[in-house]
Amino acid sequence: MASSPVKRKYTVVEPGSHATGQENPEARSKRPTTTLKEFESVWPRIMGDLGAHCRQYKLPKQSLDWFVQSLNYNAVGGKCNRGMSVVDTASLLLDKTLDPASEDYFRAALLGWMIELLQAFFLVSDDIMDSSKTRRGSPCWYLAPNVGMIAINDAFMLEASIYVLLKKHYRQHENYIDMVELFHEVTFQTELGQACDLLTAPEDHVDLNNFSLEKFTFIVIFKTAYYSFYLPVALALYYVGAATPKNLQTCLDILIPMGEYFQAQDDYLDAFADPEVLGKIGTDIQDNKCSWLVNQALRKVSPEQRKLLEENYGRKDAEKEAKVKGLYHDLKLAEFYQQWEEERVADLRKRIDQVDESEGLKKEVFEVFLKKIYKRSK
Repeated sequence: MASSPVKRKYTVVEPGSHATGQENPEARSKRPTTTLKEFESVWPRIMGDLGAHCRQYKLPKQSLDWFVQSLNYNAVGGKCNRGMSVVDTASLLLDKTLDPASEDYFRAALLGWMIELLQAFFLVSDDIMDSSKTRRGSPCWYLAPNVGMIAINDAFMLEASIYVLLKKHYRQHENYIDMVELFHEVTFQTELGQACDLLTAPEDHVDLNNFSLEKFTFIVIFKTAYYSFYLPVALALYYVGAATPKNLQTCLDILIPMGEYFQAQDDYLDAFADPEVLGKIGTDIQDNKCSWLVNQALRKVSPEQRKLLEENYGRKDAEKEAKVKGLYHDLKLAEFYQQWEEERVADLRKRIDQVDESEGLKKEVFEVFLKKIYKRSK
């Protein structure tokens, strides 16, 4: 794809340099974000790169067709919020709108698609471990016709695709090895979170003594916050040449607590939101999840309430689930969450206000993330 001019509406900050002066707040608020259609427009080129890489090994057509089917089934069809965040963050850091037809856009979106491939790797694996039935409205990949446990190898190939693409397009980039190491580290962090989650809250064995807010925090930070919140911004910083140690640490200090807030919010919505608004029926109680709500409940219950929780939590029974929700109501957990949310958001805003923009980072990066999740209903 030939590089085309980038539409520039704001002061341009080329990689390695920094903006001067203050940007008009109205201009900031009107800066466009990428769309799912634009983001998905680069996928065929990515598929072409991966197909070409396989063909150089003379991979038989049957196996190549299978790999292509796996890629399309597992990587495409989600919301792509993580992937699109790389493009949007790069646009903010560079103070320019990336033209979807440009090479600049492709390279930023490519990094975003690498996160989507990582997500696909996690989901294919998780669905097998959890014996899940559906994903994004379709059968889980391992339950698709003729797939079965071949899905394990397919998951490995989804992950390996990240490094094929990184090498092809970023080997000459000054931060190539840093991006490779970032993907490796975040992958391991996520797997640590998954290990803790599987051992703490297996679906077929309920033991509330195994739960704690400390375990909840570890699971959330390592299983979700690193790859969903920190990774997109860190990749964008490496892409534009602003990944200084100070900027990366600032991202950790803000985005990891934000990821923890996001998951607590998700747990609250699972129990208290209107399913029609949420778009799904919450299953955390029946699935024996080590959620924010059950851990808060365990801190507040009387001995009698603890007994009720132990007898009803983690059971595939709607009546028992209703008893747990009734206990949540009696403990006023909805009100407690709403107060906690305001305190957490106030702390995040304070951290954002203190961001030092002298090394190319921008407060707006974090403001955009927070705006997307604060007071969300689904």
